[in-house]
Amino acid sequence: MMAALSGVLLCGCVSKKQYLQLESDYQHTKESLIECNANGKSMEQMLRDARAQNAELKAGLASLKASLDQSMAQNSQGNVNISKLVDEINASNKYIKQLVDAKSKSDSLNMVLTNNLTRSLSRDELKDVDVKVLKGVVYISLADNMLFKSGSYEVSDRAMETLSKIAKIIKDYSDYDVLVEGNTDNVPISRTNIRNNWDLSALRASSVVQVLQDKFGINPSRLSAAGRGEYHTIADNTTDVGRQRNRRTEIIITPKLDQFLDLIDKAPETESVK
Repeated sequence: MMAALSGVLLCGCVSKKQYLQLESDYQHTKESLIECNANGKSMEQMLRDARAQNAELKAGLASLKASLDQSMAQNSQGNVNISKLVDEINASNKYIKQLVDAKSKSDSLNMVLTNNLTRSLSRDELKDVDVKVLKGVVYISLADNMLFKSGSYEVSDRAMETLSKIAKIIKDYSDYDVLVEGNTDNVPISRTNIRNNWDLSALRASSVVQVLQDKFGINPSRLSAAGRGEYHTIADNTTDVGRQRNRRTEIIITPKLDQFLDLIDKAPETESVK
């Protein structure tokens, strides 16, 4: 601009007014150039800042995407585990329902069996026969003096009528097993063919089992005999009354064990959910 101004001055006469105008234009142009340079520098800084911010945003976006992918993968595995857990719970609930249904059926049959048996016995018979249900098992306790003569294991004629009524109930409930247990007091026995109370209790149980089979047609596959000697007391052996109560034979009627074992075999297998 200064060169142009000098050229004008050299080439001819310039009025003062024109000179002042040219000088003013020069100053304005100079200021504009300075402002442009300043703005250029500011734009470059803004561009650098924008690029840096853009890089930060890209890094943040990549981090968010990685977190989202990980979350989705974990959520997918979580859904699989939850679904598997629900299936296991459903299978377990079904199994529990089967057990409850089996127990309810067993309890109902036991109560009917007990009521039928009690109604079939006379008042005199009920003095020597005790019928009860404990934990889903029917116990028929027969007094020793009704079944046998003292020190003997042969079933008396008096007991046959009572055993016939019990046998009829047992035959009506063919899904049940029957265990006959002999019990004695603690008074030692002295017989040449009976060594001790173990022998006596086992022989008495065996005699009742054979009567149920031979006289009343109970399927022997349902029957078991056991002797418990003097070691399963229900009363004090120091008194006559206590010893009399301990001398007894119990007929124990239970649902077939294999039915419950089948249910156990059907129990759902569970795996730990990780």
